[in-house]
Amino acid sequence: MVNLTQHPATPEQLAAGVVDLGGPDLLELKELLTFDSLPSAKEVQARAWAISDIAADAGATEAMIGGAPYLMAPLERILQSRGIAVFYAFSVRETEEQTLPDGSVRKTAVFRHAGFVGRRGRHGNHGV
Repeated sequence: MVNLTQHPATPEQLAAGVVDLGGPDLLELKELLTFDSLPSAKEVQARAWAISDIAADAGATEAMIGGAPYLMAPLERILQSRGIAVFYAFSVRETEEQTLPDGSVRKTAVFRHAGFVGRRGRHGNHGV
């Protein structure tokens, strides 16, 4: 499962079979996922096709996607039209507490990978 998000896969996602892109493909993906101004529908569609090209060129049959909601719907449709199953990461929020030397408590929210939501259920928890 190729990682088509801006963020590196977590250790749990890597263990589940997610593969991060590298080099020029990763740089291109990050550019395509970043919008610095209001995009037209045509630009969103073109970027979705370009991202799907990266996945296809990588030989992907499955992709983990996430990012701007207005890009995800067309990207999902295009990937599926190319035979690439689409998955979204699912995480649970856990709160961790740490007692500091002065006796105060620091609370930190940690998001732990808990599966994927997608069209095929081979990867942990799934739906849709």
